[in-house]
Amino acid sequence: MRRSRGRPEPADPRQLARRLLPWFDRHGRHDLPWQREPTPYRVWVSEVMLQQTRVETVIPYFERFLRRFPDVAALAAASEDEVLHLWSGLGYYSRARHLHAAARRIVAAHGGELPADFAGLTALPGIGRSTAGAIAALARGERRPILDGNVKRVLARYFLVRGWPGDSATAAQLWQLAEACTPARRTGAYTQAIMDLGATVCTRARPACERCPLEAGCAARAAGLAATLPERRPVARPRPERRRLMLLVVRNGAEILLERRPGSGIWGGLWTPPEFAEEAGLQAWCRAQFGPRARPARLPGLRHSFTHFDLEIEPWQLRAGRAAARVEEGGRVWYNSRAPSSIGLPAPVSRLIEGCLHGVEGSGQESSDGKDDPVRGARSRGRGARAGAVAR
Repeated sequence: MRRSRGRPEPADPRQLARRLLPWFDRHGRHDLPWQREPTPYRVWVSEVMLQQTRVETVIPYFERFLRRFPDVAALAAASEDEVLHLWSGLGYYSRARHLHAAARRIVAAHGGELPADFAGLTALPGIGRSTAGAIAALARGERRPILDGNVKRVLARYFLVRGWPGDSATAAQLWQLAEACTPARRTGAYTQAIMDLGATVCTRARPACERCPLEAGCAARAAGLAATLPERRPVARPRPERRRLMLLVVRNGAEILLERRPGSGIWGGLWTPPEFAEEAGLQAWCRAQFGPRARPARLPGLRHSFTHFDLEIEPWQLRAGRAAARVEEGGRVWYNSRAPSSIGLPAPVSRLIEGCLHGVEGSGQESSDGKDDPVRGARSRGRGARAGAVAR
């Protein structure tokens, strides 16, 4: 039945689960690692890893993480370095730090078990309303809505919700719909189903409406707006660019000098080469640490994209001589690539180290003026590889 103006009747939230669950039984994902034993801890770790990250990327990280930290107590007892080491390459490192901090709080205040009450879950670091809802629904079968990126997209299209989901009014409307659509029965299956639909059918680009179980009742499909919803941020702001210089100091052909970054900010708590804003500062530091004859060589640059800005990394390389020992202080270490320690390294830094050492290994001698071969094999992510494309 249609209205007199040709618009479809408003979609009924009660129908969404009825149409979605049979599709999920036949086409949904049922054998993901965290589904095989959906304890609150395993679901929690998976949900945190899946934020801003694709399922296929998360699976090997999840399996390695759970082998090392099979429960909350093991995670809480670990050092932050080890946690970040196992997270290296997954990005959004504040997630790992929050996960670790929450585990320690769970052990200290909750006897090593995730709180059974919803308020207790949301009081933990890094656990918001949607993550807590996923833990409650997927691990405990409770009727709790979730609203991750995939769910927002499905609801915005099915109910023709206009507006940017980051706007408070639009977000409130989507939460109301998420609550209304979540069934009392098979809540866990429904929660996984709507995430699967957004990940595999109702995708951000080129949604496969012709094979969607919700096509008949989808208001955006009827209005020809499926590909344009949810709406983007109203004012597209240009992405800022930042430029930093990184100094790769090489010792014994296999060791790189690294220093720990502050706990907040990008790559918080991870280890990177000494960093400088300008060449003058880099050159002055080299002379102060290694003498007036120290002359670092500039290497090919590397571009790395974060969610809100692009980082241009300008790497420099210097061979360390007899003066190398005195720089290992104040939060610095020599990282041995042949016997790597369990510390967290950002993925671009790992690539820089690999390329740098590949360029100097086999030379056998230090150059008298500190110059080395350029980096070979360091790969730029490029503009098209921003972190944050979500397909759960």
